[in-house]
Amino acid sequence: MNICPVTSRRDLLEFIEFPYELYRHDAVWVPPLRSEQRKQFDAKTNPFLDHCDWRLFLLKDQGKTMGRVAAFVDNIAVDFWQERIGHFGYFECLPDKAAAALLLEAARNWLKEQRCTMMRGPWSFVAQEIGMVVEGFEPSPVLMAPYNPPHYQDFMTDFGLHKAKDLLCWYISMAEGYKIPQRILTLTDAVAKRYGVSIRPMDMKAYDRDVQIFTELSNHSINANWGFSPVTVAEANAIAQDMKQIIQPKGVLFAEDKNGRPIGFAVTLPDINSLLKGLRGRLFPFGFIKLLWGIPRLRRYRMFALGVIPEFQGKAVDSLLYRALNESLATPDMWMEINYVLEDNWPMVNAIEKLGAKPLRRYRVYELDIA
Repeated sequence: MNICPVTSRRDLLEFIEFPYELYRHDAVWVPPLRSEQRKQFDAKTNPFLDHCDWRLFLLKDQGKTMGRVAAFVDNIAVDFWQERIGHFGYFECLPDKAAAALLLEAARNWLKEQRCTMMRGPWSFVAQEIGMVVEGFEPSPVLMAPYNPPHYQDFMTDFGLHKAKDLLCWYISMAEGYKIPQRILTLTDAVAKRYGVSIRPMDMKAYDRDVQIFTELSNHSINANWGFSPVTVAEANAIAQDMKQIIQPKGVLFAEDKNGRPIGFAVTLPDINSLLKGLRGRLFPFGFIKLLWGIPRLRRYRMFALGVIPEFQGKAVDSLLYRALNESLATPDMWMEINYVLEDNWPMVNAIEKLGAKPLRRYRVYELDIA
Protein backbone atom coordinates (compact mmCIF):
# COMPACT_ATOMS: atom_id res chain seq x y z
CA MET A 1 0.00 0.00 0.00
CA ASN A 2 1.25 3.45 -0.95
CA ILE A 3 0.33 6.98 0.13
CA CYS A 4 -0.22 9.22 -2.91
CA PRO A 5 -0.54 13.00 -2.50
CA VAL A 6 -3.30 14.53 -4.58
CA THR A 7 -1.53 16.54 -7.26
CA SER A 8 -3.88 16.60 -10.26
CA ARG A 9 -7.51 17.18 -11.17
CA ARG A 10 -7.83 13.46 -11.77
CA ASP A 11 -6.50 12.73 -8.27
CA LEU A 12 -8.92 15.24 -6.78
CA LEU A 13 -11.84 13.66 -8.60
CA GLU A 14 -10.80 10.28 -7.21
CA PHE A 15 -10.56 11.79 -3.72
CA ILE A 16 -14.09 13.22 -4.00
CA GLU A 17 -15.59 10.09 -5.53
CA PHE A 18 -14.21 7.59 -3.02
CA PRO A 19 -17.06 7.85 -0.44
CA TYR A 20 -19.69 7.27 -3.15
CA GLU A 21 -18.10 3.91 -3.85
CA LEU A 22 -17.35 3.12 -0.20
CA TYR A 23 -20.93 3.71 0.97
CA ARG A 24 -22.90 2.70 -2.09
CA HIS A 25 -24.59 -0.16 -0.20
CA ASP A 26 -24.99 1.76 3.07
CA ALA A 27 -28.66 2.61 3.61
CA VAL A 28 -27.91 5.21 6.30
CA TRP A 29 -25.35 7.35 4.44
CA VAL A 30 -26.73 10.25 2.41
CA PRO A 31 -24.73 11.01 -0.78
CA PRO A 32 -23.98 14.76 -0.79
CA LEU A 33 -24.25 16.64 -4.04
CA ARG A 34 -21.05 16.13 -5.99
CA SER A 35 -21.14 19.73 -7.17
CA GLU A 36 -21.09 20.94 -3.55
CA GLN A 37 -18.25 18.58 -2.68
CA ARG A 38 -16.12 19.91 -5.53
CA LYS A 39 -16.66 23.47 -4.29
CA GLN A 40 -15.16 22.61 -0.91
CA PHE A 41 -11.77 21.90 -2.49
CA ASP A 42 -11.64 24.94 -4.76
CA ALA A 43 -10.21 28.16 -3.33
CA LYS A 44 -12.30 30.11 -5.87
CA THR A 45 -15.52 28.87 -4.28
CA ASN A 46 -14.43 28.17 -0.68
CA PRO A 47 -12.81 31.22 0.96
CA PHE A 48 -11.89 29.09 4.00
CA LEU A 49 -8.98 27.82 1.93
CA ASP A 50 -7.61 31.36 1.59
CA HIS A 51 -6.21 31.14 5.11
CA CYS A 52 -5.25 27.47 5.07
CA ASP A 53 -2.25 25.38 4.12
CA TRP A 54 -3.55 21.98 3.11
CA ARG A 55 -2.72 18.65 1.51
CA LEU A 56 -4.89 15.74 0.39
CA PHE A 57 -3.77 12.10 0.35
CA LEU A 58 -5.01 8.90 -1.26
CA LEU A 59 -4.01 5.41 -0.20
CA LYS A 60 -3.67 2.88 -3.02
CA ASP A 61 -2.91 -0.80 -3.23
CA GLN A 62 -2.10 -2.18 -6.69
CA GLY A 63 -4.12 0.58 -8.31
CA LYS A 64 -7.11 0.23 -5.99
CA THR A 65 -8.03 3.17 -3.76
CA MET A 66 -8.13 2.09 -0.13
CA GLY A 67 -8.83 5.42 1.55
CA ARG A 68 -8.33 9.15 1.73
CA VAL A 69 -7.47 11.87 4.27
CA ALA A 70 -6.84 15.61 4.37
CA ALA A 71 -4.37 17.48 6.56
CA PHE A 72 -4.47 21.24 6.99
CA VAL A 73 -3.46 24.21 9.08
CA ASP A 74 -6.03 26.97 9.54
CA ASN A 75 -3.83 30.02 10.05
CA ILE A 76 -6.64 32.18 11.45
CA ALA A 77 -7.41 29.50 14.04
CA VAL A 78 -3.73 29.14 14.91
CA ASP A 79 -3.45 32.88 15.51
CA PHE A 80 -6.68 32.95 17.52
CA TRP A 81 -5.81 29.96 19.71
CA GLN A 82 -2.13 30.89 20.06
CA GLU A 83 -1.40 27.19 19.56
CA ARG A 84 -0.07 25.52 16.45
CA ILE A 85 -2.85 22.94 16.16
CA GLY A 86 -3.23 21.17 12.82
CA HIS A 87 -6.26 19.27 11.62
CA PHE A 88 -7.07 16.09 9.78
CA GLY A 89 -10.37 15.41 8.07
CA TYR A 90 -12.25 13.85 5.17
CA PHE A 91 -11.04 10.53 6.52
CA GLU A 92 -12.56 7.54 4.75
CA CYS A 93 -11.10 4.06 4.63
CA LEU A 94 -11.92 0.48 3.79
CA PRO A 95 -12.22 -1.74 6.91
CA ASP A 96 -8.48 -2.31 7.17
CA LYS A 97 -6.56 -1.17 10.28
CA ALA A 98 -3.22 -1.07 8.50
CA ALA A 99 -4.68 1.14 5.77
CA ALA A 100 -6.23 3.47 8.33
CA ALA A 101 -2.93 3.77 10.18
CA LEU A 102 -1.07 4.69 6.99
CA LEU A 103 -3.57 7.44 6.21
CA LEU A 104 -3.44 8.93 9.70
CA GLU A 105 0.36 8.68 9.66
CA ALA A 106 0.47 10.62 6.40
CA ALA A 107 -1.63 13.39 7.95
CA ARG A 108 0.50 13.42 11.11
CA ASN A 109 3.79 13.54 9.20
CA TRP A 110 2.64 16.41 7.01
CA LEU A 111 1.38 18.37 10.04
CA LYS A 112 4.71 17.82 11.79
CA GLU A 113 6.43 19.26 8.71
CA GLN A 114 4.24 22.34 9.20
CA ARG A 115 5.59 22.62 12.76
CA CYS A 116 2.26 21.67 14.37
CA THR A 117 2.31 20.44 17.96
CA MET A 118 -1.14 18.87 17.96
CA MET A 119 -3.21 16.92 15.43
CA ARG A 120 -6.98 17.30 15.87
CA GLY A 121 -9.99 16.03 13.97
CA PRO A 122 -11.97 14.99 12.11
CA TRP A 123 -12.43 18.59 10.94
CA SER A 124 -13.54 19.89 7.57
CA PHE A 125 -13.29 22.92 5.31
CA VAL A 126 -16.94 23.76 6.12
CA ALA A 127 -18.33 25.36 9.28
CA GLN A 128 -20.26 23.05 11.60
CA GLU A 129 -18.94 19.87 10.01
CA ILE A 130 -16.64 18.39 12.61
CA GLY A 131 -16.39 15.25 14.70
CA MET A 132 -17.02 11.55 14.23
CA VAL A 133 -20.17 9.67 15.20
CA VAL A 134 -19.55 7.48 18.26
CA GLU A 135 -23.17 7.03 19.40
CA GLY A 136 -26.45 7.24 17.47
CA PHE A 137 -25.52 5.93 14.02
CA GLU A 138 -29.16 6.05 12.96
CA PRO A 139 -31.23 7.74 11.66
CA SER A 140 -29.41 9.18 8.65
CA PRO A 141 -27.33 12.31 9.24
CA VAL A 142 -28.93 15.70 8.79
CA LEU A 143 -27.72 18.42 6.46
CA MET A 144 -24.00 19.26 6.85
CA ALA A 145 -23.46 16.63 9.55
CA PRO A 146 -20.76 13.94 9.43
CA TYR A 147 -21.37 10.23 8.99
CA ASN A 148 -19.09 7.24 9.55
CA PRO A 149 -19.35 3.53 10.39
CA PRO A 150 -18.79 2.42 14.02
CA HIS A 151 -15.37 0.82 13.39
CA TYR A 152 -13.78 4.19 12.64
CA GLN A 153 -13.55 4.68 16.41
CA ASP A 154 -11.14 1.76 16.60
CA PHE A 155 -9.05 3.24 13.81
CA MET A 156 -8.64 6.44 15.86
CA THR A 157 -7.79 4.84 19.20
CA ASP A 158 -5.52 2.19 17.66
CA PHE A 159 -3.45 5.00 16.16
CA GLY A 160 -3.15 6.68 19.55
CA LEU A 161 -5.68 9.45 19.10
CA HIS A 162 -7.76 10.20 22.17
CA LYS A 163 -10.90 12.15 22.94
CA ALA A 164 -10.57 15.92 22.86
CA LYS A 165 -14.25 16.81 23.13
CA ASP A 166 -17.69 15.31 22.54
CA LEU A 167 -20.53 17.11 20.78
CA LEU A 168 -24.10 16.19 21.67
CA CYS A 169 -27.31 16.10 19.65
CA TRP A 170 -30.96 15.88 20.63
CA TYR A 171 -34.23 15.77 18.74
CA ILE A 172 -37.85 16.77 19.12
CA SER A 173 -40.79 15.29 17.25
CA MET A 174 -44.29 16.73 17.14
CA ALA A 175 -45.52 13.39 15.82
CA GLU A 176 -44.29 11.83 19.07
CA GLY A 177 -46.28 14.40 21.04
CA TYR A 178 -43.56 16.92 21.84
CA LYS A 179 -44.67 20.09 23.59
CA ILE A 180 -42.62 22.81 25.27
CA PRO A 181 -43.02 22.40 29.04
CA GLN A 182 -45.35 24.92 30.65
CA ARG A 183 -42.63 26.15 33.02
CA ILE A 184 -40.57 27.19 29.97
CA LEU A 185 -43.52 29.10 28.52
CA THR A 186 -43.95 30.93 31.84
CA LEU A 187 -40.21 31.64 32.09
CA THR A 188 -39.86 33.00 28.56
CA ASP A 189 -42.95 35.21 28.92
CA ALA A 190 -41.27 36.76 31.95
CA VAL A 191 -37.91 37.11 30.15
CA ALA A 192 -39.45 38.89 27.17
CA LYS A 193 -41.28 41.30 29.47
CA ARG A 194 -38.42 41.93 31.88
CA TYR A 195 -35.75 42.68 29.28
CA GLY A 196 -37.98 44.01 26.51
CA VAL A 197 -36.78 41.30 24.13
CA SER A 198 -38.58 40.83 20.82
CA ILE A 199 -38.08 38.20 18.13
CA ARG A 200 -38.17 38.72 14.38
CA PRO A 201 -37.63 36.41 11.40
CA MET A 202 -34.94 36.90 8.77
CA ASP A 203 -35.85 39.55 6.21
CA MET A 204 -35.11 38.04 2.80
CA LYS A 205 -35.39 41.52 1.25
CA ALA A 206 -32.49 42.60 3.46
CA TYR A 207 -30.66 39.28 3.26
CA ASP A 208 -27.13 40.65 3.08
CA ARG A 209 -27.77 42.92 6.08
CA ASP A 210 -29.09 40.04 8.16
CA VAL A 211 -26.16 37.84 7.14
CA GLN A 212 -23.82 40.56 8.41
CA ILE A 213 -25.77 40.76 11.68
CA PHE A 214 -25.57 36.98 12.06
CA THR A 215 -21.81 36.98 11.42
CA GLU A 216 -21.18 39.71 14.00
CA LEU A 217 -23.44 38.07 16.58
CA SER A 218 -21.88 34.66 15.99
CA ASN A 219 -18.30 35.87 16.33
CA HIS A 220 -19.25 37.81 19.47
CA SER A 221 -21.51 35.29 21.22
CA ILE A 222 -19.64 32.00 20.88
CA ASN A 223 -16.02 33.15 20.76
CA ALA A 224 -15.33 31.55 24.15
CA ASN A 225 -16.52 28.12 22.98
CA TRP A 226 -13.97 25.35 22.61
CA GLY A 227 -12.89 24.97 18.99
CA PHE A 228 -14.19 28.38 17.91
CA SER A 229 -12.23 30.47 15.46
CA PRO A 230 -13.48 33.64 13.77
CA VAL A 231 -15.44 33.36 10.55
CA THR A 232 -14.34 35.82 7.89
CA VAL A 233 -16.81 37.99 6.02
CA ALA A 234 -15.96 36.15 2.80
CA GLU A 235 -16.70 32.77 4.43
CA ALA A 236 -19.98 33.99 5.90
CA ASN A 237 -21.07 35.41 2.56
CA ALA A 238 -20.18 32.19 0.73
CA ILE A 239 -22.14 30.08 3.22
CA ALA A 240 -25.04 32.53 3.06
CA GLN A 241 -25.24 32.35 -0.72
CA ASP A 242 -25.25 28.55 -0.59
CA MET A 243 -27.94 28.56 2.10
CA LYS A 244 -30.13 31.18 0.44
CA GLN A 245 -31.69 28.60 -1.84
CA ILE A 246 -32.94 26.48 1.04
CA ILE A 247 -33.49 28.89 3.94
CA GLN A 248 -37.01 29.31 5.26
CA PRO A 249 -37.19 32.80 6.85
CA LYS A 250 -39.38 31.46 9.67
CA GLY A 251 -36.47 29.22 10.67
CA VAL A 252 -33.94 32.06 11.08
CA LEU A 253 -34.78 34.30 14.02
CA PHE A 254 -33.12 37.31 15.63
CA ALA A 255 -33.63 38.50 19.19
CA GLU A 256 -33.52 42.26 19.75
CA ASP A 257 -33.47 44.28 22.95
CA LYS A 258 -35.90 47.08 23.77
CA ASN A 259 -33.85 49.48 21.64
CA GLY A 260 -33.93 47.22 18.59
CA ARG A 261 -30.30 46.09 19.01
CA PRO A 262 -29.63 42.50 17.87
CA ILE A 263 -28.62 40.37 20.87
CA GLY A 264 -29.09 36.80 19.70
CA PHE A 265 -29.96 34.48 16.85
CA ALA A 266 -31.24 31.01 16.05
CA VAL A 267 -30.71 29.33 12.67
CA THR A 268 -32.61 26.20 11.67
CA LEU A 269 -32.20 24.73 8.20
CA PRO A 270 -34.55 22.41 6.31
CA ASP A 271 -32.94 18.98 6.29
CA ILE A 272 -32.53 18.50 2.56
CA ASN A 273 -30.68 15.25 3.23
CA SER A 274 -34.09 13.62 3.36
CA LEU A 275 -34.50 14.68 -0.29
CA LEU A 276 -30.98 13.79 -1.42
CA LYS A 277 -31.35 10.06 -0.80
CA GLY A 278 -31.62 8.24 -4.07
CA LEU A 279 -30.06 11.05 -6.12
CA ARG A 280 -26.55 9.52 -5.88
CA GLY A 281 -25.13 13.00 -5.45
CA ARG A 282 -26.41 14.34 -8.76
CA LEU A 283 -28.93 17.08 -9.47
CA PHE A 284 -29.62 15.96 -13.01
CA PRO A 285 -31.68 14.73 -14.66
CA PHE A 286 -34.36 14.71 -11.93
CA GLY A 287 -32.69 15.80 -8.70
CA PHE A 288 -33.21 19.50 -9.29
CA ILE A 289 -36.95 19.00 -9.71
CA LYS A 290 -37.13 16.89 -6.55
CA LEU A 291 -35.35 19.57 -4.52
CA LEU A 292 -37.32 22.45 -6.02
CA TRP A 293 -40.58 20.72 -5.23
CA GLY A 294 -39.55 19.25 -1.90
CA ILE A 295 -37.75 22.03 -0.01
CA PRO A 296 -40.84 24.22 0.67
CA ARG A 297 -42.66 21.12 1.95
CA LEU A 298 -39.95 19.89 4.28
CA ARG A 299 -40.89 19.48 7.94
CA ARG A 300 -37.56 18.01 9.04
CA TYR A 301 -34.94 20.46 10.28
CA ARG A 302 -31.47 20.85 11.70
CA MET A 303 -30.95 23.50 14.35
CA PHE A 304 -27.71 24.81 12.91
CA ALA A 305 -26.72 27.54 15.34
CA LEU A 306 -27.94 29.51 18.34
CA GLY A 307 -26.12 32.27 20.17
CA VAL A 308 -26.66 35.17 22.57
CA ILE A 309 -24.21 38.00 23.21
CA PRO A 310 -22.38 37.77 26.60
CA GLU A 311 -24.32 40.47 28.44
CA PHE A 312 -27.60 38.61 27.83
CA GLN A 313 -26.29 35.12 28.50
CA GLY A 314 -27.73 33.37 31.56
CA LYS A 315 -31.00 35.30 31.20
CA ALA A 316 -32.93 32.59 29.31
CA VAL A 317 -32.87 34.51 26.02
CA ASP A 318 -31.70 31.28 24.41
CA SER A 319 -34.85 29.53 25.69
CA LEU A 320 -36.93 32.41 24.36
CA LEU A 321 -35.35 31.99 20.92
CA TYR A 322 -35.91 28.25 21.04
CA ARG A 323 -39.56 28.71 21.97
CA ALA A 324 -40.09 31.24 19.17
CA LEU A 325 -38.41 28.89 16.72
CA ASN A 326 -40.56 25.98 17.84
CA GLU A 327 -43.73 28.00 17.47
CA SER A 328 -42.65 29.35 14.09
CA LEU A 329 -41.97 25.89 12.63
CA ALA A 330 -44.68 23.92 14.44
CA THR A 331 -46.66 21.44 12.35
CA PRO A 332 -48.12 18.07 13.39
CA ASP A 333 -45.24 16.26 11.65
CA MET A 334 -42.34 18.61 12.50
CA TRP A 335 -39.06 16.90 13.48
CA MET A 336 -35.89 18.75 14.43
CA GLU A 337 -32.38 17.67 15.36
CA ILE A 338 -30.52 20.04 17.67
CA ASN A 339 -27.04 19.58 16.27
CA TYR A 340 -24.70 20.09 18.12
CA VAL A 341 -23.73 21.26 21.62
CA LEU A 342 -20.42 20.93 23.45
CA GLU A 343 -20.73 18.29 26.18
CA ASP A 344 -19.42 20.69 28.85
CA ASN A 345 -21.51 23.67 27.79
CA TRP A 346 -23.60 23.09 30.90
CA PRO A 347 -25.96 26.09 30.55
CA MET A 348 -26.96 24.97 27.06
CA VAL A 349 -27.10 21.26 27.92
CA ASN A 350 -29.30 21.96 30.95
CA ALA A 351 -31.56 24.26 28.93
CA ILE A 352 -32.08 21.67 26.21
CA GLU A 353 -32.82 18.94 28.74
CA LYS A 354 -35.34 21.19 30.51
CA LEU A 355 -36.98 21.84 27.14
CA GLY A 356 -37.71 18.12 26.94
CA ALA A 357 -35.59 17.22 23.90
CA LYS A 358 -34.48 13.58 23.61
CA PRO A 359 -30.83 12.47 23.24
CA LEU A 360 -30.01 11.28 19.72
CA ARG A 361 -26.32 11.35 18.77
CA ARG A 362 -22.81 11.91 20.04
CA TYR A 363 -19.88 13.11 17.94
CA ARG A 364 -16.27 12.98 19.05
CA VAL A 365 -13.27 15.09 18.13
CA TYR A 366 -9.92 13.34 18.63
CA GLU A 367 -6.45 14.74 19.12
CA LEU A 368 -2.84 13.60 19.38
CA ASP A 369 0.28 15.34 20.64
CA ILE A 370 2.74 15.35 17.75
CA ALA A 371 5.36 17.77 19.10
